[in-house]
Amino acid sequence: MKYNIDIQPAQRVGSVKEYYFSRKLREVAEMNAKGLDVISLGIGGPDRMPSKEVLDTLFSEAAKENSHSYQQCVGLPDLRKAFADWYRKWYSVELDPDTEIQPLIGSKEGILHISLAFLNPGDGVLVPNPGYPTYTSVSNLAQAQIFNYDLKEENGWKPDFEDLEKLPLDKIKLMWVNYPHMPTGTPADIELLTEIVNFGRKHNIVIAHDNPYSFILNDNPTSILSVPGAKEIAIEMNSLSKSHNMAGWRVAMLASNPQFVNWILKVKSNIDSGQFKPVMLAAVKALQSGKEWYDELNTVYSSRRKIAEEIAVELGCSFDSSQRGLFLWAKIPDHMPSGEALADEVLYKANVFITPGFVFGSNGNRFIRISLCATEDNMHRALERIRNIKQTNIN
Repeated sequence: MKYNIDIQPAQRVGSVKEYYFSRKLREVAEMNAKGLDVISLGIGGPDRMPSKEVLDTLFSEAAKENSHSYQQCVGLPDLRKAFADWYRKWYSVELDPDTEIQPLIGSKEGILHISLAFLNPGDGVLVPNPGYPTYTSVSNLAQAQIFNYDLKEENGWKPDFEDLEKLPLDKIKLMWVNYPHMPTGTPADIELLTEIVNFGRKHNIVIAHDNPYSFILNDNPTSILSVPGAKEIAIEMNSLSKSHNMAGWRVAMLASNPQFVNWILKVKSNIDSGQFKPVMLAAVKALQSGKEWYDELNTVYSSRRKIAEEIAVELGCSFDSSQRGLFLWAKIPDHMPSGEALADEVLYKANVFITPGFVFGSNGNRFIRISLCATEDNMHRALERIRNIKQTNIN
């Protein structure tokens, strides 16, 4: 018997595309299966290990009989206190661990929790261009109306508040902000963060600040919550993925005023069942790391950054040396039609994967992003391969 079956997905599924890196990494995997040995400088996934103390805590706690049950969505009190201590020590921000901090199973997941807590279908959301693609995809899943705001090289990759004032701000409820900025590496600036907070307060727009890069190649970690009155209107997310080499552990947090945190918890508690207890206790240990941990981390990334700059120069690209974070954001030479064309040329001729800037929005079309998440040896190998194809092209 035949059935006339016609099942369609929800409209929200059609509003998002497969993540660029998901699609491209399949292609890279196929190339590797053919023995092409592609060197990846595309993904911002730290390749180094967490500290020995963190690993020891995970192993010892996982061996205990009482470690494997469900945990509360609010997280362990010890973890919330550790996040509060971390913010006090490094950001000079006071947070109440009982009411102003919510642990997250990764900040990418937090983007969804925040969006569902504040956005009704049709509500407006401000999304940076260029910016992290998940801000756009989650806003689409929440059926919000996206208003892209331009970040441009000539304006230092900062919002143009005169342009923002021309938007229908009465229907916009949420604004995504991210400094140090990904992908451009623009540093956090307390004057800029103050202006953003004032803009949010003026128009009753919740400011969601995504802050995972503040320790990478940066001697001055900055939080938007250090702006006086920011907690009234702002939410900050932070993560151990980059700062402690724990990307796969999915340990993050958000901080704000108790009302905002409570609304987000209502959403989160209906989506997940808390984090693995040994992971939370290991995260407590990570958050207690001293300055030497961050100094060692940045010594490694500083060396890699120099090689990334050599790669950019070899490709004829220009860049701002004041960038912070895990990437080098570089402008392509005038003769290249697009960042995607340059990235594909490097992939197919040199077997090196770099990210084209269009992935992050139209304002990234003439840029590429080089990740520092590869060993120095692999980065040197990538540099030599690129030099070789350049020499071949000249000959």
